[in-house]
Amino acid sequence: MTKSQQAIDLENKHGAHNYHPLPVVLAKGEGVFLWDVEGKRYYDFLSAYSAVNQGHSHPRILETLKNQAATLTLTSRAFHNDVLGPFEKYITEYFGFDKVLPMNTGAEAVETALKIARKWAYEKNNVLENSGKIIVAEQNFHGRTTTVISFSSDETARKNFGPFTPGFVKIPYNDVDALEKVLEGEDNIVGFLIEPIQGEAGVYTPASDYLKKCKDLCEKHKVLFMADEIQTGIARTGSLLAVCGNCTCQGHCEKQETYVQPDILILGKALSGGFYPVSAVLANDDIMSVITPGTHGSTFGGNPLGAAIALTALEVVRDEKLAQNARKLGNIFRERMQKFVDKSDLVKLVRGKGLLNAIMINDSEDSSTAWDICIALRDNGLLAKPTHGNIIRFAPPLVMTEEQLHDCCDIIEKTITEFKK
Repeated sequence: MTKSQQAIDLENKHGAHNYHPLPVVLAKGEGVFLWDVEGKRYYDFLSAYSAVNQGHSHPRILETLKNQAATLTLTSRAFHNDVLGPFEKYITEYFGFDKVLPMNTGAEAVETALKIARKWAYEKNNVLENSGKIIVAEQNFHGRTTTVISFSSDETARKNFGPFTPGFVKIPYNDVDALEKVLEGEDNIVGFLIEPIQGEAGVYTPASDYLKKCKDLCEKHKVLFMADEIQTGIARTGSLLAVCGNCTCQGHCEKQETYVQPDILILGKALSGGFYPVSAVLANDDIMSVITPGTHGSTFGGNPLGAAIALTALEVVRDEKLAQNARKLGNIFRERMQKFVDKSDLVKLVRGKGLLNAIMINDSEDSSTAWDICIALRDNGLLAKPTHGNIIRFAPPLVMTEEQLHDCCDIIEKTITEFKK
């Protein structure tokens, strides 16, 4: 029995079966590469769902982790520490907000944003207490906590986990008229929670003016525009944030016609470069001031280790110009894939932005074709994963070079050309 099979069997025996991993057992990562326990090397084309935008084991972030771990890791928020303040100053200036509330995981950050939005609405926007409703998009993915699955379209995530949390209104994604209809027709709307690009739904990219029109409607009706950039943020889509349009600068970008300033910004994943769970919710003083002692918190949220790591992770994005690289390589990738799609019977669509892309397999959602192609890609040295049955998401680390990207495109094209159903 191989080392890989032994490890898989051990997980299957002792671990809950809440994931269906691709059958590969990874033991090492560096930059854009991963190695399995047998020593085979692979290109990583998932980046831990965009958590390792800076590449695996980035030396600068690793050094920060070592130094901070050897000094102070956790105090709880019962006391101040000497790292949190500098991190909070850096991240708020980096993204152009007054305040940040640091947490740990993406789902926690979404829950935090929902709480902030509702409290703001009751205390500052004259919404009747305990009546506030938040608009969300169909096919969203904001996590799998009880509240979040209450408005999820994923029946696997929902079935037998009820009763669900009320107070959410679902509308079609990329449909401005649907948003306007709800805002004009329903009372007690608190905010609109949206992924700028729906990653889990298959890298569903909206019309170029969709987010701007949604923000304008939210401003008109005095509700909060809440951007979940947990997967799309931190340079993944070729700009610092997906709401930045084509801008790669940090902070406010009012001069960019496509820029949308969220009222609440939700971050996670690559905020720590994959080294440690760090998430954050950012807003200006008029919104964040509703959070007072005792209203929200976490033992680990804002801990010194996470704060130090996140600050360095953001510095790496800026210093290494990862947004610019993602934009450049994303254009190259989609151009190559489109040429391949044009002559392929098995792939019918490529879409995405920056280095968050997907191809749609010409088969039904309940077929195994996309999964089988990912197995073949694994055999050829590239790791990717299907989503929604017949869609394969491609999201390599943003430190990838142009030469490496072309090598990966060669692998993808060769694998699919030689694939037999």
